Amino acid sequence: MQRSKLSLFLLCLLAGCASRPLDEAGKPGVPQEAKKPSAPKSTTSSAFTLNGYKKDLAQHISRENASATYSERPQALLRAVIVVKFAMNADGKLLSSELMRTNQDRAAEKTALASLRNSAPFPKPASYLVKNGRLELIETWLFNDDGRFQLRTIALPQEND
Repeated sequence: MQRSKLSLFLLCLLAGCASRPLDEAGKPGVPQEAKKPSAPKSTTSSAFTLNGYKKDLAQHISRENASATYSERPQALLRAVIVVKFAMNADGKLLSSELMRTNQDRAAEKTALASLRNSAPFPKPASYLVKNGRLELIETWLFNDDGRFQLRTIALPQEND
């Protein structure tokens, strides 16, 4: 009986000494399965005007889709011009989106809509820009032949022929 108590005590002592993974600072870390994914950070735009907010938003969408955008001047004859009307709430959550203009380039349409969805949540607009809980905007995606885009709000002037 005495021996089993001693064995149980030693077993508990060893279990308490079990190693845990260390973080970057060398301190015991939280087991990976216990970590909760962090919620996406929502920022607030510092723009005071609708045009200023549209610029902030276009830069946000471009940053979030950096591999699908280009920073040079758009080519003279664009592959596609896609115009999308979309709405968000006061927190920057995308509520709806619809194609307003297209040249029937399905890949470009898909890219434009996906880049919009992938960028949400958007920076929060100033409260006075939001009417009835919504802010509706229209943006134009300018596609080069390689399938990358620029947003018209922040696009450079188009190349000449």
